[in-house]
Amino acid sequence: MQASILIVSKNRKTELEKTLTILEKIIDFTTQEVLVFLDGCTDGSTLLTAQFHWVDWHASKKSLGASPARNLLYKEAKGAVLIGLDDDAHPLYSDFVERVLILFNENPAVGVIAFEEIKGVFSSDEVALANVASDTRVEYLTKEFIGCGFAIRKEVYQLTNGFPVWMDIYGEESCVSIEVMSKGYAILFSNTIKVNHRVDKEARKRSGKNHFRFERQLKNTTSYYMVYYKNPVFKIMKLYWHNFKKYALTDVVCFKLFFKVIFEVIIDMPQLLKYRKPVAETIIFKMKQLQSITY
Repeated sequence: MQASILIVSKNRKTELEKTLTILEKIIDFTTQEVLVFLDGCTDGSTLLTAQFHWVDWHASKKSLGASPARNLLYKEAKGAVLIGLDDDAHPLYSDFVERVLILFNENPAVGVIAFEEIKGVFSSDEVALANVASDTRVEYLTKEFIGCGFAIRKEVYQLTNGFPVWMDIYGEESCVSIEVMSKGYAILFSNTIKVNHRVDKEARKRSGKNHFRFERQLKNTTSYYMVYYKNPVFKIMKLYWHNFKKYALTDVVCFKLFFKVIFEVIIDMPQLLKYRKPVAETIIFKMKQLQSITY
């Protein structure tokens, strides 16, 4: 099996259906597979199993969180290359798998390929591509990837601990990234593979997802430093001071969430420390020198 395309979904039946409908038209079933994990869905997403019988379905009645669900799902993949997509993201080129394979063949030291993300809801893929600033090929080594569209060699993924089970959502890609680099592999951003992440940013803001993201990212970044940094105290203090000034002091909801996170971190610390495995400081220094991808 050349490639496995993996998707975790929670209560987004319509978006998942659209993504699978697109994939059905462009993948090669003889060399590629699609695996989907339904993470505690209560919106009828399970009905899609009959519609898309060619998908390798996995599910949990209880929501595990995006990262633990990915951790389980990726163990089931048979492909030499693992391609991660969000349930509301789809590739904008029909030959995206072939492009991934070519890039890996050209770059043996690369363990992960980060795709270009085009955010927004568009009337067609042609309109989505028209929103790209330039068609000029852009590639550079970076320090992490975005979960809505990436590829990782299975052999490299298996060298890591996989997506962390001690984190739910927002930040899990950074954990895999630092472990990939600690194993001596690079992460390559390439705009030759593009995905349309079909997010309505204004609608998400109105629904309060920004507050949820603030809470999760603050807690998960704290956990990231605790697990991977040899001396994390200064980084954590700097993180909290920044978030207190920029968010907690300007938004009453963020203020409450800020102190909620502190309480949760203290309670969860004994369990989190079981996963602590600091990487070499040279890896952290190297990551700081690399260019970041655009979110």
